[in-house]
Amino acid sequence: MDDDGAGEDGPVNTREPRRRGRRTSGEDTRAALLAAARVEFAERGYDGATVRRIAERAGVDAAMVNHWFGGKAQLFTASLDVPVDPAALVATVVPGDPERLGERIVAMFLRVWDGASGGTLVTLIRSVAGHPAATRMMREFLLRLVIGPLVGRVAPDRVEERAALVASQVIGLGMIRYVVALEPLASADHAAVVATIGPTVQRYLTGPLP
Repeated sequence: MDDDGAGEDGPVNTREPRRRGRRTSGEDTRAALLAAARVEFAERGYDGATVRRIAERAGVDAAMVNHWFGGKAQLFTASLDVPVDPAALVATVVPGDPERLGERIVAMFLRVWDGASGGTLVTLIRSVAGHPAATRMMREFLLRLVIGPLVGRVAPDRVEERAALVASQVIGLGMIRYVVALEPLASADHAAVVATIGPTVQRYLTGPLP
């Protein structure tokens, strides 16, 4: 288990440098935690990386993770440089008719993509193709923090398989619309995309699978 609530270190010895302890600059601390988190999550995965190990690699107290990010999940999101709050997305999309959740998921992804004008999300998807570490982090971000929680609310069975199918649809949509810019999908309005792709996502969520 993560040890998010580690106590403060004792007084700093000014004569010899120490690895642990607060840094003089808050931004230095935040940057060090992000750099350490990227390495730990890439090497060990979301489950294997712990708050204590990330803090030790960064040379700060484990309590600084909560101070700067709020917890492990938020640090993971920040380390990917994704301009979204996964918990807020899930909380926004879930309420409503379960049989139209697929439409709300597609609409949500379109809003996020368009709100960022592609931006960091496009960069992230492009990086996934040639970097195994980025691939692993993207996979775990989607399945653990975004799509997994959504699918788990309505799936009657085979949750992991359904989550992977939903991920294939929304990431494929992002790739074609924003990276490849394949027309007419690249310039189609949201309503048309939701009406076309939403039912497919819904089948992956709740429909019978072969």
